[in-house]
Amino acid sequence: MFEYLLSQLVSPVFWQLIASGVAVGMIYGVIAFGYQLTFATSKTLNFGQGEALMLGALVGLTVAPYTSYWLMLPVVAAFGLLQGSVVERLGVRQAIKIKSEAGWIMATIALGIIFKNLAENIWGRDDLKFPPPISEKPLSFHGVNVLPMELVIVAGAIIMMLLIELFNRRSIYGKAVVATSNDRDAAGLMGINTGLVITFSYALSSLTAAIAGVLVAPVTLTGATMGSALGLKAFAVAIIGGLSSGFGVVVGGLILGITETLTGYYFSTGYKDVPGLLLLLAVLSIKPSGLFGKSAIKKV
Repeated sequence: MFEYLLSQLVSPVFWQLIASGVAVGMIYGVIAFGYQLTFATSKTLNFGQGEALMLGALVGLTVAPYTSYWLMLPVVAAFGLLQGSVVERLGVRQAIKIKSEAGWIMATIALGIIFKNLAENIWGRDDLKFPPPISEKPLSFHGVNVLPMELVIVAGAIIMMLLIELFNRRSIYGKAVVATSNDRDAAGLMGINTGLVITFSYALSSLTAAIAGVLVAPVTLTGATMGSALGLKAFAVAIIGGLSSGFGVVVGGLILGITETLTGYYFSTGYKDVPGLLLLLAVLSIKPSGLFGKSAIKKV
């Protein structure tokens, strides 16, 4: 048994699976990072994150024929900002005012369904091929073949999250976000427009999902249903890693992405979702705040 495990660890196939799992996991991590952004400032979640990713991919697909992939990214980012602001304005703001948890949950789910139906009517129900911006010829590293777009996915996800962290730490507006995350009431007393900060966090959350959409679209098929499973899995990642930890959601994404690819190859694709769900149940039972999350003390 030990010799078999050792042989797998040095097998190019094993590291091929790890590479694919990392690319998938980083997409989960980016979407989950969006969950973390809104939860930090408002203690609410956008359950339409998957639809934000889907819309970003479809908008990118529409714009791509008229410009390059790289010049299309700012258009998708602007669309993501607008879409997130609309979700916060229509589905979350009033629920926060009246402190209705069921309100923002149902509103964001409803808006997600509306966006999906709009996408089906505008772009159709058939999956579409997203033109890759770079060569599809695999790169070989010591017997491990990696698609160039998978490297772009990993690099793009890391750069996006680092830019957000840099914004939060170095800019005056980012510090307002951090202050609101730490104590919304105290931030309001200090003159910070917490309502605007929450809107911005939703806009930024949808921006990250929209960019994730155009990152993953060239290696998958693009369509109105592409975001549903990704959004749900990213939510599981956010719970596993911890909604209060940006680092945690990245680690959670990598764990889920790698376990899915390994399970799909060594067991069956029909079981690839099982390890992640078992881990989710274990985390909820042992450490409900997540692997890297902090337990909150609720005042009553």
